[in-house]
Amino acid sequence: MKFWQASLTRGHFKAGLDTVRGAKLRSFWTMLGVIIGVASVITIIGIGQGVRQQISGQIHHLSKDLITIQPAALHPGSGGGNKDVSLLSADGIRGSLSSQDVATIARTKGVGASAPLAVVTGTVRGETGNYNQGFVLGTSGDLSSLLNQSLAYGSFLDPDDQDSTSAVLGPGAAEAMFNEDVPLGRSFSFHGQTFIVRGIFNNFNSAPLNQVTDFNKAIFIPYQIAQQLTNNAAPTYEVLAKPQSGDQTGQVASAIQRALDRAHGGQSNLTVSQGSQNLTTNNDIVSLLTKLIAGVAAISLLVGGLGIMNVMWVSVAERTREIGIRKAVGASNQQILSQFMVEATILSLGGGIIGIIVALLIDVAVRLFTDLQPVIHWQTVALAAGVSFLVGVLFGSMPALKAARRDPIDALRAE
Repeated sequence: MKFWQASLTRGHFKAGLDTVRGAKLRSFWTMLGVIIGVASVITIIGIGQGVRQQISGQIHHLSKDLITIQPAALHPGSGGGNKDVSLLSADGIRGSLSSQDVATIARTKGVGASAPLAVVTGTVRGETGNYNQGFVLGTSGDLSSLLNQSLAYGSFLDPDDQDSTSAVLGPGAAEAMFNEDVPLGRSFSFHGQTFIVRGIFNNFNSAPLNQVTDFNKAIFIPYQIAQQLTNNAAPTYEVLAKPQSGDQTGQVASAIQRALDRAHGGQSNLTVSQGSQNLTTNNDIVSLLTKLIAGVAAISLLVGGLGIMNVMWVSVAERTREIGIRKAVGASNQQILSQFMVEATILSLGGGIIGIIVALLIDVAVRLFTDLQPVIHWQTVALAAGVSFLVGVLFGSMPALKAARRDPIDALRAE
């Protein structure tokens, strides 16, 4: 009995496969909705997971005890020019921290190190001409340790010498300004002042959706010099700080907020956030975007299921006489039902498998041609395959039931 049932199942599968093969073009268009749906869901979830890991990795690289102080609202400017300069320029920032705020943060009890980031606009003239691809930031000697970023060559700004005309370059700025990777001791002109390059950073890792601009293209000069060159008009868009002890991050962040509020008469309009809070916020944003886009992609699976159902209705109508003949020679309703269910399942599973392959190819392309690093878990692939199977079962069941319930005499009389 079991051998007969197994043979019957193999017969149904072969008959369903032959039917699908016999109408290759129609079968492909039927599977297309499932292919698009499965590929889209896997790709979107993979990109979302990848972005989350990239952001998490960058925040962990900066360490969880990093404290960030910013104006309550930073808005990109609408002016033209380089987008990085526009984002961090005097025209692009609505509100900034003052020099007094920077000093207040540094004096706050429990703060072990702090570094402001002030944007200085102007034309940089290097040995290869004007440098228009990056931007100049005024900061202090603690920035390198706060960012947990090492230098490839030379040394960073001296914490005790803020009147020096030394500069440290990101690797992109070094290459663009001097056509070499190690331009130590070389000079450039900025605001009529000559600066000497004393250090080159290693490459900064960047993450998608990151609100910080690309430091690889930045030029770092002492904060005091930055303010002198602009008559104290260089806007400080951010201050980074760390507590003396890593287990006091929350207390120190609260102390900074209270000190700033007191300095501004009770309301500083400045936000103080911790690395762990930034990680949670970014993860929440990425999760929401992933769910929204994956939900839209899942609609493709629904459309694919409707396509399968429509084709199965047509298939039942076209094969009415076949159904009548099979019933006349002894085929049961269950056997007819199984045959059409197998066809629907082959279409949906075939579309699911092709969709998985397409998603993997997209993953490779995204990694090769963008900075994104998608992460595709086997659970996501298994879920997509399971959903594609359910699509075939659910949307193929109604046409299959109609075929199984056909009266053999009426079916034989059909043209």
